[in-house]
Amino acid sequence: MKVRRMLMSLLAPIGALAFSFVVASAALLLVGVNPFTAFAEMGKFAWSEASLVSIANRTVPLFLSGLAVAIGFKMGLFNIGVEGQYLLAAVFAAYFGALVNLPPVLHVLFIILVAMVVGALWSGIAGVLKVKRGVHEVISTIMLNVIAVGLVAWLLANFFRKVDPGDLNIKTAELPHSAWFPSLNPLMSAIGLKPPPGPSMQGFLLVAIVVGIIYYLLVWRSRYGFELRSSGINPDAARMSGVNPDRMVVQTMLLSGALAGLVGISPLLGFFHRYTQDFSTGLGFTGIAVALLGRNHPVGIAFGAFLFALMDRSALILDLKGIPREIVTIIQGVVVLAVVIAYEIVTRMTQRQEVTAAAEAAKADLEKVA
Repeated sequence: MKVRRMLMSLLAPIGALAFSFVVASAALLLVGVNPFTAFAEMGKFAWSEASLVSIANRTVPLFLSGLAVAIGFKMGLFNIGVEGQYLLAAVFAAYFGALVNLPPVLHVLFIILVAMVVGALWSGIAGVLKVKRGVHEVISTIMLNVIAVGLVAWLLANFFRKVDPGDLNIKTAELPHSAWFPSLNPLMSAIGLKPPPGPSMQGFLLVAIVVGIIYYLLVWRSRYGFELRSSGINPDAARMSGVNPDRMVVQTMLLSGALAGLVGISPLLGFFHRYTQDFSTGLGFTGIAVALLGRNHPVGIAFGAFLFALMDRSALILDLKGIPREIVTIIQGVVVLAVVIAYEIVTRMTQRQEVTAAAEAAKADLEKVA
């Protein structure tokens, strides 16, 4: 039974991906492009050494974004506000990180702490509104996203801006070198591996792996995780067993926001070293798709993050070949829809099989008694 359930769970994302490529192929044919040529060009470009490094660097924030969304999903909460949470956390982390002078390790930890606290507090607003006023988290987090984007722009333009002579760009002051997160290239050289050409492999990848392990242990191997999942499945039953669902809602939103605060740290400490108008956006919304594709499991989320990073990177070559790069957006959108539908079908089939198996077992017991 477990093997069959696992196979059905794997078939859902595989079928969704296959269906999305069929839809994308049809769209390419409509504009007169050979789909095999387009996909071949995307694959050839994406699997070059330089592209793989860029894909890995892009995977890190998408993975963290997926975790931030997933922990809410496990509680039955739909945190759409990861986008605003990580942008607000990043601008505060960039500003306060540039104000202090600390030893390298402490400086990085200070910036990470600021980002997690800001993200948690901003997300916690939605949790409190849900518990105290009954405001659905989808509505509150959407509105908080809008407020966060406006607040970031206002703070950046009026308080956090570093004005350099002759530079019209709106940005914070550059972080000291003690706050820069080291790349993995020196480590690769030390163990005898050849560093990849082009961009450096960002060291925050190791932090993301540690966070993924902690997430797994917290959600699946701890009492708190059991209470979180049980509150999400059946709040009334959880309350009868001594769990306070309202408290779990607020705590889960705080945790989700803290994880969201980490999303912007990888590009901030590894690439930009300041907050600018060109800072990475859209990672929070993509994280929703990544969490859905990965079914809220860290391994699945890592796969989903890599897949979306791969598609984002491979889209660059389509412009050079005269192929509409929007085809990648079509694939990503269809993947999300297909995954949701596929998982719903798999869930219903699994439930039906469990009911049938239970009925057969009960029938067999009755026959033994008779």
